[in-house]
Amino acid sequence: MTTPQEKAAAARKAAEEAARIAAEAAAEAEAAEKEAADQEAADKAQADAAAAQQDSGSAAATKTGAKSGTKATAAESNSGDKAEAAAQEIAAGYAMEGLALELGTVIVDGQVHPDARVRIPMKTMNRHGLVAGATGTGKTKTVQGIAEQLSAAGVPVVLADIKGDLSGLAQPGTSNDKLLARAQETGDPDWKPQGYPCEFVSLGTEGIGIPIRATITAFGPILLSKALGLNETQESTLGLIFHWSDQNGFPLLDLKDLRAVIQFLTSPEGKEDLKGIGGVSATTAGVILRALVNLEADGGDTFFGEPELDPADLMRTAGGQGVITLFELGAQASRPQMFSTFLMWVLADLFQTLPEVGDMDKPKLVFIFDEAHLLFNGASKAFLNQVEQTVKLIRSKGVGVFFCTQLPTDIPNQVLSQLGARVQHALRAFTPEDQAALSKTVRTYPKTATYDLEKALTSLGIGEAIVTVLSEKGAPTPVAWARMQPPRSLMDTIGDDGIRARAQQSTLYGKYGTTVDRDSAYEILNEKLAAAADQQAAEAPAKPTRAAKAAPVDESVAEKIVNNPAFKNFLRSAATVAGREIGRSLFGTRKR
Repeated sequence: MTTPQEKAAAARKAAEEAARIAAEAAAEAEAAEKEAADQEAADKAQADAAAAQQDSGSAAATKTGAKSGTKATAAESNSGDKAEAAAQEIAAGYAMEGLALELGTVIVDGQVHPDARVRIPMKTMNRHGLVAGATGTGKTKTVQGIAEQLSAAGVPVVLADIKGDLSGLAQPGTSNDKLLARAQETGDPDWKPQGYPCEFVSLGTEGIGIPIRATITAFGPILLSKALGLNETQESTLGLIFHWSDQNGFPLLDLKDLRAVIQFLTSPEGKEDLKGIGGVSATTAGVILRALVNLEADGGDTFFGEPELDPADLMRTAGGQGVITLFELGAQASRPQMFSTFLMWVLADLFQTLPEVGDMDKPKLVFIFDEAHLLFNGASKAFLNQVEQTVKLIRSKGVGVFFCTQLPTDIPNQVLSQLGARVQHALRAFTPEDQAALSKTVRTYPKTATYDLEKALTSLGIGEAIVTVLSEKGAPTPVAWARMQPPRSLMDTIGDDGIRARAQQSTLYGKYGTTVDRDSAYEILNEKLAAAADQQAAEAPAKPTRAAKAAPVDESVAEKIVNNPAFKNFLRSAATVAGREIGRSLFGTRKR
């Protein structure tokens, strides 16, 4: 049995052991707490260091990015400055002191510069020009804008409206936000809809406009050969027939007159006269006669005759504005070459009648050939030579000529070299022929460091063009990629009914609306042949015996023809023609 003393000793021993264990546990807890505190401090220090490194990296990145952005902005600014400088340098070549026709504004690196204007001096409009470009690129609207500004400056315009989409010149256009923005960026901030004084004329009496005619004599053999599609041999034969008619006093006013002359020359009664012309074969004359019959069957008889066009009616003004005369193709759609050849006659007639004026502040008249390639298709050498001569010489009469076509190569080189202004809309290079035409076009422009012309000519947008003109000093201006100004008149047709109504309300309709058919070669030859036949019938009974047949004749056949009343009537009606050769000049056309 355990004594109390032993129990007390055991209790003390257990207490001491518990105190030791408690002390060890406290020490371990303190050590653990210290370790935890140290670890927390280390983690915090590591986190702070990482955060500091991150902040430092971000600051460096920000600094680097700012530096890079500054460089990019500077580069962009520098590029913009260069484009602006290039645009202003180009525009400086188009600065004019006198009147100028506004085309649009300069584009460099795709940016339009509204203050960099592209113009044509009015005083060089008589140096002629070319507006070219593929279908749908905007060349017709360019022509419309040119005609508007000429009219506003008091300059009359003659314009071939082959496709019928320029009749809107007579009516104000329609305003909208897009159009106003276009006008603003192309240098026309004061744009507003406006119509212009127009006359609508047509070839012959089958069109919708005022009928316009020419006499066969005035038209001449070279232009008529072009209209008939004759070769050079047939053309020279036709010239001899004209000469014979002039010498013998047979006025050629319409197709039936020329047909009657050729029928007479190829008949038994006229075979001696045909031989006397010199080298004219009956076969060739027969070919010409068939061509005349075909032209007559196609309605050609309606635009040869009288009253003949008076060139003064193309050079009128109304209210200070130049009158725009629009030649409508109308019923002659099947013979566009006849249409373009007739316009060439109008130009040649102007050359004959207008006086020399030299250089002027603005032209007296501007003549615009649309679809000009039709004028030169199948043309003879004589025709091309006369076109070249007309273009060269009519400048001094104060008349400008602009050709409008798809490709510059449509115009013969000898004519193209005479054209001072060039407005080239986009070209297409889908075929080897197109590519060759593109390369030739590029070589005709002055050198430029601003544009890659071969690329530019195929990249032009609708209503944009590559332009170079003659300055007021006569020197070529810098090449400009221009955005063209929009027309102020209606960019659409007013319709056949609108054209017909305006034509019939014109004062010119009373002058040209009714055909005049006075006595001419057809009537004279018929009366001559009828009189000869009557004379032969009257003489037939007077020849019953050999003695009577041998009896002397009181009058010669020539004297009987001269004394015939019908022939005397001819002498009275054609006194200005009979007995003398009609003077001819360019294209063999008659001098007025």
